[in-house]
Amino acid sequence: MKIYYHLPGLFEFYDLYKVFLPLFREHREYFYEWCEIGSVYGAPADCLWGGGRVGFGEASPRDVAALMQTYGISSRLTFSNSLLTGAHLADSRCNELCRLFETDIPQNGVIIHSNLLLDYLKKTYPGFYFVSSTTKVLTDFAALQEELDREEFRYVVPDFRLNRELAKWSALSDTEKQKVEFLCNECCWFDCYDRKNCYENVSRKSLGEDCEDHICVSPDAERGYRFSDAMKNPGFIGTDEIQTIYAPAGFRHFKIEGRSLGSAVILEFLLYYMTRPEWQLKVREEIYLDSMLDLF
Repeated sequence: MKIYYHLPGLFEFYDLYKVFLPLFREHREYFYEWCEIGSVYGAPADCLWGGGRVGFGEASPRDVAALMQTYGISSRLTFSNSLLTGAHLADSRCNELCRLFETDIPQNGVIIHSNLLLDYLKKTYPGFYFVSSTTKVLTDFAALQEELDREEFRYVVPDFRLNRELAKWSALSDTEKQKVEFLCNECCWFDCYDRKNCYENVSRKSLGEDCEDHICVSPDAERGYRFSDAMKNPGFIGTDEIQTIYAPAGFRHFKIEGRSLGSAVILEFLLYYMTRPEWQLKVREEIYLDSMLDLF
């Protein structure tokens, strides 16, 4: 069974993917035969409809769209702002992005939180598929199952704290399982009680509101994101778990977070999740030695 990874940084890490994707296509022997790239997701800097993380991508949308089209990879626009009003739907920049990405082949998608925006996009840009955002913080399994039953969503990303509810996941129908997209490498405190407020703060910043930074309630907040810490998270899903637990149970889609991190950290994700151990040094060297790429 093929496993599909949904990778971070459509606009944020364009330069990294410009080097990585040719390696992935031309040297498939470097990578696990069971994995593919299902999509790359992200949003440009100062994107009104953006959410989840404050976007900083500066790459040209046309260049991004062309790169993904060249390699046949689905682009996902991260439009997960939870605080949109009717007045925000007319934003010219976001609508221009939709016009650019709607017509590409393969089909592109939108990661979405707001039902208001969902209704608008379904009517105005019917060429997209839609992904229910993890920013909804669906930690109740019954609520998550209701989300899976919504026909407008092709995929649903649960809160990472549901990742280990294995008995409940196994009880889903095959159709429901194909819609689940697990968030693998979240570093957020597993016992966080303020996750919704964190995402709402990002939504306010995307709307240009003058608001204080959200103060993370994690006892280890000062450490920032560390992949080694994420691996210790009770909700972490690694390659062994994908192969021995989730794939045999019928799950195929896995999301890697990291839009707010640096290219060097994203490369470590690509090495860990996709690259055969004996070829990881080779891939790392190919990326590091590209003089056009600033990894830090």
